[in-house]
Amino acid sequence: MLLYFDSVLLAFGNLLFLTGLSLIIGLRKTLSFFFQRHKLKGTSFFLGGVVIVLLRWPLLGMFLETYGFFNLFKDFFSVAFGFLGNTSNIPFLSMLFRRLQGTSSMV
Repeated sequence: MLLYFDSVLLAFGNLLFLTGLSLIIGLRKTLSFFFQRHKLKGTSFFLGGVVIVLLRWPLLGMFLETYGFFNLFKDFFSVAFGFLGNTSNIPFLSMLFRRLQGTSSMV
């Protein structure tokens, strides 16, 4: 549990997240995503949290990053939860859900 709040590991994870996002969707699209006018609040909290973690205040930095992350990706959450609601329409998953529904193990 103590390693979860290690500032070096958190900073490394933040840098890997930003690097991975840039490598997946491209640097230009990453910058345009973070610096859209309606997402500047989330961007400032997220990047401010990264800076605070780099300054070795991991708990405060994580709270700021979490708030910024939810502000940045709040439009995506409705799409993701909508997809999860429609998983019963996918043939393999519906068969899996029916099979799991039949088992009622208390273990």
